[in-house]
Amino acid sequence: MRGLVAVVATVAGLSCAAGAAPSVWMVPPSHEKGRSLRELFEKPAAWQAARAKVRVLGYADHQLNRQFTDAELGRWLPMLGRWGLKLGLEVGAVKEWAPTGAQAFAAQQPMWERFRRLGGRIHAVALDEPLCCTRQVLKKPDAYAVTETADFIARVRKAYPDVLIGDIEAYPYIPLEEMRAWIDALEAELARRGVRGMDFFRLDVDWVSFTLAGRGSWQEVRKIEEHCRARKLPFSLIYWASDQPHLERAGLATEATWHESITRQALDYALVGGKPDEMVIESWIPAPPRATPDSDPTTFAGSVLDFTQRFVPRNR
Repeated sequence: MRGLVAVVATVAGLSCAAGAAPSVWMVPPSHEKGRSLRELFEKPAAWQAARAKVRVLGYADHQLNRQFTDAELGRWLPMLGRWGLKLGLEVGAVKEWAPTGAQAFAAQQPMWERFRRLGGRIHAVALDEPLCCTRQVLKKPDAYAVTETADFIARVRKAYPDVLIGDIEAYPYIPLEEMRAWIDALEAELARRGVRGMDFFRLDVDWVSFTLAGRGSWQEVRKIEEHCRARKLPFSLIYWASDQPHLERAGLATEATWHESITRQALDYALVGGKPDEMVIESWIPAPPRATPDSDPTTFAGSVLDFTQRFVPRNR
């Protein structure tokens, strides 16, 4: 136990470099018809301490649109402003259901307008892995992803000039050099069109692959962060329990696995000098099983509170 405390103290020191403290997003799981998000809105006193550590509450736009009524969103979305939180959405830019930027924008804008009408001011949209979808699902070349993603961003910029826009991509599915090339190509295409570039670049790291498949490393993730830093592009990192599905299949997962796993990820990345500009605690797996209270680190809000207390100093 003393050894773990020493490691945590070391990591806290590594996080305290010069510059502003990272911005924190929390994106609860959407399983069971949005039970976790519903719990957060219906039990605000149960996660007040965690809420004070967070800047953005995020959710997939299609899930937010499908899971909740106008009456519910009309009550809940205005609460974000009173809490000092901003609304972030994960959206599609190139998808099998909308393979062009124009189609994706047309399909999703009505949802965004619904949220705005019900009191939800959209702060940021994060594009859900357009390069990965282009390669894995559409089987098209990377140049197609560049063109259509830039087109989507241009449409969002025109309609919502104040909304921040960033891309999410999966690593190590997209290897280091190809990830850097993607960032450069997309930024160049946006510049060619006279469109403002990305406001952040977010990495979804399947970090258990480092062990199970021998692919990728935290050192390479750090190189992607450095590449973003050289471009003055804020680097955003998702923290999630990449190992939990594997541990569940092996009968080794417990209620504490989510909390233990995001802590492990934070320790490992901090030990190679990682300092994301945004730290996104996000679950798209059915874990943790409960959203509150934040006094219990095995809940989603509790894991957010413990994470931010350890790894997010007020000032670096």
